[in-house]
Amino acid sequence: MALPFCGAVYAGVDKMMSAIALLVVGLVLLVIGGESLVRGAVKLAARLGVNPLVIGLVVVGFGTSAPELVASVEAALAGAPGIAWGNIVGSNIANSLLILGIAVVVAPLALARASSLRDPLIAFVAALGLAAIALSGQGAVWMGLVGIGGISVYVYAAYRHGKSADYTDEAAQLGPHTESLLRTILVTLFGLALLIGGGKALVTGAVSLAELLGMSQTVIGLTIVAIGTSAPELATSIIAARHRQMQVVFGNIVGSNIYNLLAIGGATMVIAPGPLPEAMIGRDIPIMLAAMLIPLVFAWFSWRLARWAGFALVLCYATYLAMLVFGQAS
Repeated sequence: MALPFCGAVYAGVDKMMSAIALLVVGLVLLVIGGESLVRGAVKLAARLGVNPLVIGLVVVGFGTSAPELVASVEAALAGAPGIAWGNIVGSNIANSLLILGIAVVVAPLALARASSLRDPLIAFVAALGLAAIALSGQGAVWMGLVGIGGISVYVYAAYRHGKSADYTDEAAQLGPHTESLLRTILVTLFGLALLIGGGKALVTGAVSLAELLGMSQTVIGLTIVAIGTSAPELATSIIAARHRQMQVVFGNIVGSNIYNLLAIGGATMVIAPGPLPEAMIGRDIPIMLAAMLIPLVFAWFSWRLARWAGFALVLCYATYLAMLVFGQAS
């Protein structure tokens, strides 16, 4: 009797160690990839004559959201919409509270232009649209196609606006063009590849740990998967904050929120049309809306976020996680 028991214990420990190893590998890849992506993206901004905020929105923000896209699409295809939508909503909460908070702790955030109001406003309107869909209890392919169409229009408009915006100050801060355009693009793509691979490894390990701990599908999506797929944004934002590229930090967070709602939400609705999980309507979606108001209000009044505000945001996110965990335990 002892041998089968020992074998089961050994198998459980082996799975636990494998999951932890994937987490560590994922984190290492995220750090290296984040450094490469930020350096390449900022130089790419100078090369293309596009301001760093737009690069943060389009290149960094969307690129680091690739793990969310992979996780949500895989979950939708596997018939697990709770994980897919939990990942989308949970990632936006993590972006607006945890990632913004940690970045501000690293370096206080102050934007140079009041025009940055446009993008958090678009993100909040998209969040209101998702809340309306959730309240309607409906879900259809055409809703997903509207989201995908919306993100296409947004990317084009952001690029055109960035090209036509006054770029003199940002270009001066980025320094001379010392590398070829091809090398800069390769460095940026290399960073993206490492981020995607690291995010995939981190999510795989995190989900394995969650299953071993007996967490529910929805909570897995809102916590483990959401945090895991948001790790590229976290790594990139911290590295950008260390380099004082706060336009990239803000653009990364807001761009990721927009991409999550329109592109990933749209793709999820197209693949698995149907109502959002009912449990999220009264708790997680209102929290997402409240969290996404923070960058909108900050941009509206051109406030400067000090380090104490960063600690407060992180504390809010920790409180939300505790509510989820203890709510499931009860």
